[in-house]
Formats: sequence, C-alpha cells, structure tokens
Amino acid sequence: MLLENKVAIVTGGDSGIGHAIVLELAAEGAAVTINYHKNQAAAEATLQAVQAAGGRGQIVQGDVSSIADITNLVDRTVAAFGRLDIMVNNAGMETRTGVLDTTEQQFDLVIAIDLKSAFFGVQLAAKQMIAQGGGGRIVNISSIHEDWPMPGNAPYCAAKGGVRMLTRTAGVELASHGITVVGVAPGAVHTPIDEVTLADPVQRAKLESAIPLGRVAEPREIARMVAFLASDKASYGTATTYIVDGGMMQASVGL
Repeated sequence: MLLENKVAIVTGGDSGIGHAIVLELAAEGAAVTINYHKNQAAAEATLQAVQAAGGRGQIVQGDVSSIADITNLVDRTVAAFGRLDIMVNNAGMETRTGVLDTTEQQFDLVIAIDLKSAFFGVQLAAKQMIAQGGGGRIVNISSIHEDWPMPGNAPYCAAKGGVRMLTRTAGVELASHGITVVGVAPGAVHTPIDEVTLADPVQRAKLESAIPLGRVAEPREIARMVAFLASDKASYGTATTYIVDGGMMQASVGL
C-alpha cells in the first residue's frame, strides 16, 4: 500500500471529490480525518465506508474558513492518530457570478472557503509536520480555472488563481523542511455540483465534446492522483500543479 502507517486530513471529505479522496487514501493504508461542515450524515457514511473496507478514520466537524476550526482539525488528528503526514485542502464552493454581479458577501465567502482555508490549512499542517519531524505532503485541490478563465464565475477563478500561487510559494518555502506542496487541478468531474448539467443530454453532450477524452472524470480518477502525490513515489514534485482534465485546457482549436 502506498500510504501504510500515514495519517491524513481531507477537508470537505464528506462528498464529491473529497469523499473519493478519503476512500482512496484509506484504501492505500492511511488513517484519515474526514472534515465536514454541515452534512454529518454524509460524513458518517464516508467513515462507515472506510471502516467497512478495513480502514481507520474519524469525522471532525469544522468550518474551514475559521482558523480555530482548522487548528482543531489538526489537534484532533494528532490526538487520535499520533501525527499528521498528509494534508489535503479540498473544501471549496462557487457562486457562479461574474465581475459585474458579484456581491461583497459572495466574494468574501468564496475567498474564505476556497483560498483562506487552503492558506491556513497549509500553514497549520506545516507547523505540525515541522514539530514532529519527518517532512510531509500537502495537496491543494484547485481547478483548471486557476489558469483558465471561466466567464460568469469570477470569484472562483480569482480564488483558485490564489491557490495556484500559494502552492508555488509554499512549496518553495517549505522544501527545506522536507514538506512538498502540490496542487491538483481537475477539469469536469462527475460530482453532485454538476448533476444538473450531466442530467441534461444536450448540455452533457456539449460539455463532453469539449473534452478530448470525450467524457467527464469520475471522482476516483482525481483521488488516485492525490494518493500518488501523497506517497513517497512523488517525492520530487513540489511547488507545481498537476492538471487532470482529459485534455480540456488544450482543446481550443488553433487559428
């Protein structure tokens, strides 16, 4: 197993890509703290799936826009499993609003959940990793929209652009401590947030036609990349983003 005897935190681990990441890390041998904000039932179901497969885990409620709650995540993880080896900053949200119609409240919410939580997730995980010794792995779940504009979703793009540079800067700063910091940038993924689009045959066909591989990703395909990057097999990668989009960003027709 890639992650035997490792300990991980996955923020937003109760659904979507986060849920898949939890299951994959646990299947590879890691003990996992599953963070959730509101959906306790989904978090408990995720934990039950981990335990049914012979894995170890716990659930911890927390709002990742709160530094106190991220601190509690780290503290509870160390209390339960003795250390922290892997931090996956996965929690995120979007408003699907553009530059002209985004309110201050919407902007603040997206930045807090998508960027502030990643920043302090990196910081607090790194402090624990440095204190215990032995290095560590930090994986920030970003999006192709950290680099690829998405008109009508401006706050999300701004936040993910921030995650891109956070990953690069933190990767450089923390390298001397043996801590790698990388991003994973998915394209279209079959998650609850995309169910409306995928349920519409016309919209689904339009989306899939924009992807060279011809289909949206399954969450486990993203999770497998995360598990690899969290392992010793990815020991020389840091301060960069790994794009997992089926070729979507490269599909624009040349003129």
